[in-house]
Amino acid sequence: MISKKFRLKQREVKKVLQRGKPFFSYGIVLNYTKNKQTNNRFAIVIWWKSVITNVQRTSFRRKFYDLMSKYIDTKSKDSFYDFVFVVKKQTKLNARDNDSQKSFENDIQFLIWKIFNKK
Repeated sequence: MISKKFRLKQREVKKVLQRGKPFFSYGIVLNYTKNKQTNNRFAIVIWWKSVITNVQRTSFRRKFYDLMSKYIDTKSKDSFYDFVFVVKKQTKLNARDNDSQKSFENDIQFLIWKIFNKK
């Protein structure tokens, strides 16, 4: 897990979703906007239709924050961003299925690579 200063609050997530620029992968959409903070901040939205139980949703959220701990201090063109990852409704995640976990991780890594390596 990452500390609270690197996570977005609910009202900040709504702002990013309204004003952010989207990037797409197979199962996840990434919205991001520039922030005035001194670090990158992250959030994930997992629809209740994508995950069977709340326990599995929490496990995927923890896995997400563990992956994001690598990108906390990464700058993209001398500025910091707020990132909101949204799992698509038709994407089915299962914590017991290794293929589901791998595709989840691959989608997130692809989107991060796309953001930090653009241009």
